[in-house]
Amino acid sequence: MVARSKILLLDDDQELLDMYQEILGQMPSRPEIQTASSGARAIALLESEPFTLLITDLNMPKMDGLQVLSIVRRKYPQLRIVVLTSVMDEQFRSRSYAMGVDLFWQKPSTMDEIKLFIDCIESLLGREEQQSGFRGVQSKSLVDLIQLECLSRTSTTLRITNGQLEGKIWIRDGDVIDSATGNLCATDAFKEILCWKTGSFEILPADEKRPRRILDSYQGLLLETAQAIDEGQHQSSVEAAGQEGAAPGSASPLVGLSRVPGVEFLIEVPDEKSAAVEAWGAENIPATVDWLRETITDLRRMSDDLHAGQLIQIDFRGDQAHLTCTPGSRKSLLTGWSRSLDTAAIHENLKVLNSKWLS
Repeated sequence: MVARSKILLLDDDQELLDMYQEILGQMPSRPEIQTASSGARAIALLESEPFTLLITDLNMPKMDGLQVLSIVRRKYPQLRIVVLTSVMDEQFRSRSYAMGVDLFWQKPSTMDEIKLFIDCIESLLGREEQQSGFRGVQSKSLVDLIQLECLSRTSTTLRITNGQLEGKIWIRDGDVIDSATGNLCATDAFKEILCWKTGSFEILPADEKRPRRILDSYQGLLLETAQAIDEGQHQSSVEAAGQEGAAPGSASPLVGLSRVPGVEFLIEVPDEKSAAVEAWGAENIPATVDWLRETITDLRRMSDDLHAGQLIQIDFRGDQAHLTCTPGSRKSLLTGWSRSLDTAAIHENLKVLNSKWLS
């Protein structure tokens, strides 16, 4: 049984604590939630038991949020942290990100903002810690940072450095409007920066006068960039395999598919039970494979009975997961998607995934 995540809410306003405890209680993963009305109480709770996530206000008496962040980040480096504030102050925002918070979020006031907030928190709880990446945010992923900035509809400038290389990404009202590094600009610069595997970043004030030179949505940009990175890595692996005398294409095809944004796990299931199953990032593979084969068989039989034609796509949606299955002529692909993606984004990314898998 998977252990429930534990969230600690810190705010000096008891009514707000009660409200956010109720809001977070709507999360599909049903995390355990505890509250603290002072920084000292929060630190005492953190010392007494492990937590997955701290959500804190900044403006509090005696020990303010920044003081709490300083202590917590030093003593509990693996703890995820979200700053929840009523005022979007660029100075506080920059300092918070510099101290390693995962998300700086204005307190939601509408149902749409609440839903977006829940989705982002769910995504943070479900994301595994990576071993390399960008300093300045605990998830250590520049893609994660861009997604969260765009989801929260903020306006900011990200300055990214990688050794002697430097680049900037401009975000306005949740849209990526421009990027630059070296002699590159716009989409070309954005792709180049996201190819950097390590580095550091700094949050700068928004540049309201910056002209918009990127017109694509940020989802499309990230998807297109992931494809470009995947193609470059695939070509490198083929060349390396050729140099070592190995057959090109011997690497698992699922590694490339896993880089499509939002993919959490993949299982490629042959119709023939004696054939090998390919999997990436999945758990309970034998049971899942048996269930999927049985489900596809039942649905194909039903399709034949109803004269509905060929089975093309299957969607499985629940409180805990969103899965898709693409049945092929000899094998099927089961994909688990991040709960932070909405249905439209999943279907858009699925088109790219299927195109790469079937090619």
